[in-house]
Amino acid sequence: MTKSMPGAAGDLAEEYPSVWKAYAALGKATADCGPLTDREKRLVKLALAIGAGSEGAVHSHTRRAKADGIEAEAIIQVAMLAIGPLGLPRAVAAKTWIEDIED
Repeated sequence: MTKSMPGAAGDLAEEYPSVWKAYAALGKATADCGPLTDREKRLVKLALAIGAGSEGAVHSHTRRAKADGIEAEAIIQVAMLAIGPLGLPRAVAAKTWIEDIED
């Protein structure tokens, strides 16, 4: 499982498997605590990554959204929705980070 993760997260998971296991369990618990659909959860996580200004997380959640079959237009719309609360520069940066991830 951790072998397929890119970069530092994969490295951490391999070096500290018990920490990764606890982190993964927390992720599952938070995902399962409410009524959001898988699609909604994926798009919310992308939005949170954009809000945090984390290029790596935007890349990761964009990859996952595409793998889950979420259409490119919906993924880009999340970046466009960031214009109001986060400002045009943050939204434009997020759009470019999303576009870094090819299909």
